[in-house]
Amino acid sequence: MIDFQLSDEQITLQNKARKFALEEVLPVSQRYDQTGEFPRDVIAKAHKAGLMNLGIPKKYGGPSFGSLDSVLVVEEFSAACAGMTTSIYVNDLGTTPIILGGSEAQKQQWLTPFMKELRFASFATSEPGMGSDVAGIQTSYERKGDNFILNGNKFWITNGNFADLFVIFARQKGTKRHQGLSAFIVPADTKGVSTGKPLKKLGHRASDTAAVILRNAEVPVENLLGSEGMGFLLAMMTFVKTRPAIGAMATGLARSAMEYAINYAKQRDAFGKKISSFQAIQDMAADMYARIEAIRLLTWKAAWMVDQKTDGNITNVASSCAKLVGAEDAMKIVTDALQIYGGKGYLEQYPIQKLFRDAKLYQIYEGTSQIQRYVISRYLFKEYEPIMKNF
Repeated sequence: MIDFQLSDEQITLQNKARKFALEEVLPVSQRYDQTGEFPRDVIAKAHKAGLMNLGIPKKYGGPSFGSLDSVLVVEEFSAACAGMTTSIYVNDLGTTPIILGGSEAQKQQWLTPFMKELRFASFATSEPGMGSDVAGIQTSYERKGDNFILNGNKFWITNGNFADLFVIFARQKGTKRHQGLSAFIVPADTKGVSTGKPLKKLGHRASDTAAVILRNAEVPVENLLGSEGMGFLLAMMTFVKTRPAIGAMATGLARSAMEYAINYAKQRDAFGKKISSFQAIQDMAADMYARIEAIRLLTWKAAWMVDQKTDGNITNVASSCAKLVGAEDAMKIVTDALQIYGGKGYLEQYPIQKLFRDAKLYQIYEGTSQIQRYVISRYLFKEYEPIMKNF
């Protein structure tokens, strides 16, 4: 039986996240967006409140929240500030490969410290010449005694300048595409590892983004995640678990855009009446609400499937649907919301312009919208079983 009722524990968690977002994140979101300063103080409060590192199992000191629990938190945070949400939630992205592919010793060594103090983990697949094409990774490694030697450049790395460790994906020398990709736990203070200056971005300015440079970086063999050649599979397994959160981020941002637009329409006078009385504005608001409901349901379904450990490829498609629809509809919703504001929406003093800049990234990171369409269409043409077969 289908049941959309959240448990008492989930409602409590949702309310806790909403209270934190409204009291700690929203009041400073504009300041951090304007300055580009890293909001370490806010993130530290989220860590103290138990609203960070959501997926770390209880065995290692974490809350062991499921995917559905996590998206409830992420939606509330993103409604207040997308950039801060990215920097808070990326720890889940960074630690997920360790949870999925790490040995018991690795989990004890690397996960437990994240719960004892504020630490940052960065996930590093993207490079200057590739992003969504994980199989195109050029960063290389080779075995030398008891170490792996890593060389290459990573790019678009969230929290790169503040990371305590990186999960680096690299290719064994002499291999191509999916072959030879492996994942390594690389402490940030490893000799040969350095980071570039924070990248200046259109949106998500409260989130640090940097390049990571590897120059003969020596990584102990015990820091290999899983086995050699397992890197591509581990990256894809990670995305299946984390992409529903992008749908939740899109839901939260879109919800705020709709609420701002409705509030403005109730106040704005034009042609002798409030613009909220115009059918064109009412239609736009109705479409916003319907799309938000659709994004949330897709996101909850994908998160539920992750928690139920439903067949991997079906869950992968569901996660891609949540991210695709979430990203595309959030961009549409915030564009319409800015249109309701008219010229004022183009001014920095109004919050809608920040949401407009922030929304665009959802169509790009953790696999572009085009990549999500590829994942979905590949399933449709290769695995989907049609009901209407005789035509």
